[in-house]
Amino acid sequence: MAKIITIANQKGGVGKSTLAINLALAFRDQLNVVLVDTDLQGSLYHIRDEFPSLPVIGLDKLTDIQQLDFDLVVVDTPPYLSSRLPELFIYSDFILVPTKAGFFDVMAIRSTLALIKEAQHKAPRIKAGIVLNMIKPRAGITQEVSVLLESLGTPLLQTRIHDRVSIARSFMTGGVLNGHDARAKTEIMSLTEEIVDQIMAG
Repeated sequence: MAKIITIANQKGGVGKSTLAINLALAFRDQLNVVLVDTDLQGSLYHIRDEFPSLPVIGLDKLTDIQQLDFDLVVVDTPPYLSSRLPELFIYSDFILVPTKAGFFDVMAIRSTLALIKEAQHKAPRIKAGIVLNMIKPRAGITQEVSVLLESLGTPLLQTRIHDRVSIARSFMTGGVLNGHDARAKTEIMSLTEEIVDQIMAG
């Protein structure tokens, strides 16, 4: 049965789709991967021709996700999918919650984390992690934000993804790993490895 990684945050503008496409591409060399776009607008589905070696599909029924014949399913979710997130979380092996490093951004993930904890109560196998995303290169993480993140009860991953032009443009360049930005590649690969470690942990 496929492993399922779901990227979710009920707040928009935190880079979920960009992380989804780049994580799927990072896993592609080792695994048979499919990217599932649950956005009704189909933003990823409509650019699937830019990534000919990566299947990108939409799903009408979330129950079908477990029947996909792949090693790994990476699921991108839009902010307005809130009512269906509990069902999707139950199917997931790992849930990644991207957030910007601002105080209000971090506060806004609490509702998503609450849904994750409900799913974990029903299915303890579900792992989850928060990743700081779209960090301004010269901006540090404030002490207040660090303390708040540590108090939320969901692990904060060590990898930090910075706000880089190469990442923002990766939809048009075939993905970060296909580009020339070594730092961006290192960050995406580090995140990939950290997720694998989380999934494989007992």
